[in-house]
Amino acid sequence: MTTMNLSTADAYRAIGKYSFEEFIEMARLFHNYPAPGLLVGGYMVTEALRYMPEDVLYEAISETSWCLPDAIQMLTPCTIGNGWMRVMNFGIYGMSLYDKFTGEGVRVWLDLEKIPEDSEIRVWFLKAKPKKDQDSELLRHEIGVYGPDILSIKRINVAEGQLVKRSKGDIAICPRCNEAYPVVHGTICRSCRGESPYLPTAVSESVLYPVPEQVKILNAEEAVGKEAAHDMTQIIPGEDKGAAFRRGHTFDVGDLCRLQQMGKNRIFIQEDELGEDWVHEDECAKAFAEAMSGSGVTIGGEPHEGKVTLKAESDGLLVVDRSRLNAFNLSPGVMSASRKGWTVVRKGAEIAGTRAIPLYMQRSDFTAAMRVLDQGPIFKILPMKKAKVGILITGNEVFDGTIEDRFEETLRTKLAGFECSVVDVVFAPDERDTICNAALKLQEAECDLIITTAGLSVDPDDLTRHGLVDAGARDLIYGAPILPGAMTLLGKIGNANLIGVPACALFFKRTSFDLLLPRLLSGVDITRADLAEMGDGGMCLGCTNCTFPKCSFGK
Repeated sequence: MTTMNLSTADAYRAIGKYSFEEFIEMARLFHNYPAPGLLVGGYMVTEALRYMPEDVLYEAISETSWCLPDAIQMLTPCTIGNGWMRVMNFGIYGMSLYDKFTGEGVRVWLDLEKIPEDSEIRVWFLKAKPKKDQDSELLRHEIGVYGPDILSIKRINVAEGQLVKRSKGDIAICPRCNEAYPVVHGTICRSCRGESPYLPTAVSESVLYPVPEQVKILNAEEAVGKEAAHDMTQIIPGEDKGAAFRRGHTFDVGDLCRLQQMGKNRIFIQEDELGEDWVHEDECAKAFAEAMSGSGVTIGGEPHEGKVTLKAESDGLLVVDRSRLNAFNLSPGVMSASRKGWTVVRKGAEIAGTRAIPLYMQRSDFTAAMRVLDQGPIFKILPMKKAKVGILITGNEVFDGTIEDRFEETLRTKLAGFECSVVDVVFAPDERDTICNAALKLQEAECDLIITTAGLSVDPDDLTRHGLVDAGARDLIYGAPILPGAMTLLGKIGNANLIGVPACALFFKRTSFDLLLPRLLSGVDITRADLAEMGDGGMCLGCTNCTFPKCSFGK
């Protein structure tokens, strides 16, 4: 690396049509300070512009959020506001200009190999000294003299997916704050999701909920003849938890001893009707439960201790709208908890519960929570089809009788648990044409579901996938983040759903097949994104005493 001898008499390099001194004054006006990064950025933009034809509409990318974006905005039409510049904060001092239609352009960066070892620029760039110990005057002098000599440039092509014109897309009204925001941000705006930079104006309100003026606090002995404003819970450790007094109960002298045993020395008494500004916890819970319940879900009775439970109206697969459940739970003063989505449930099973957190909700908070639920139910139960199933068992060793097949028995047992019927079982050697013909035979049997076994690894003899493709299989997804079952195959063939079960199902009691079969029987189209989400909880622990589905597998 060469070292340059500089003196105060050295000429400064121009930045575009501006002298170095003129650009410094522009920097003071635009940036409030002629920061070194902004001055270097001026030379970077000037170099990039030399490669851009005059008749080309171009856009810019800054690879850092420090100073460089301002240089781009000062010297080009590209700004953050008009969407022609994007800041992709890689923390790298580089930028690019490119044809907004073709993606062809140039990238310029501050090249460490071109910065002299003994320069103040190197000290600044690598933060070799604290800022207060750097020589700012010498640093600016070096930047002006070296100019573009410390930069490198190369031709680039921006990926096609990055050339999409910036757009807000569809606009929604946030059900919590009632402000407009882009739909792509989710079911509620990012601010209401907890990303707001602002502190709440009244921190205590999220913990110390107010009560209506119609509600009074009385000493227990003063409550005789008064009605309980809510269910009052008594807990006997290890024995019982329940409502000792229900809402509306009229206290008499005999209740005073029990209240004392419960540690209830003071109680709430509602003396008058509530106004429009308040909603009792029971009314909240009932409203929430009704709005959350979709097809196959029923409300399990009146509120109890402020909570309403939702139950399965029939056997089926529980589906949870996780995004909207999250949005609801981000609303102040409410909650809802459920069983894990995609769980097989039986009629009458409890699937979720909901309630208000405070005894009385302010109407504004209640309305905000209900706006989330107005978009549709959160929970539903999908009925599972009693499918007609065809099984294709591949492998030379099974076809030749070298080893005894155990796949058929294993699959029949699992399918019987869902009342599915096996219409045909076909065996095929590891031959592409034979596998294709066997799959076509099962299609002709009008199966709803075709299951193939083995032949799904990376071995050259494993030709199951090839034969299925020849038979017209489509929408195939190969590989899943589930263990056991990484080599699972999903797709469609004819009018039937298709699942390829890897050989691991012969050894392990539970595999990907146990997680995916209920979805297929419920008519759910499984996407690559769905499989990706299953990676969290997708590892079976292989417990000696298997308790599936009452375990973490698939949860």
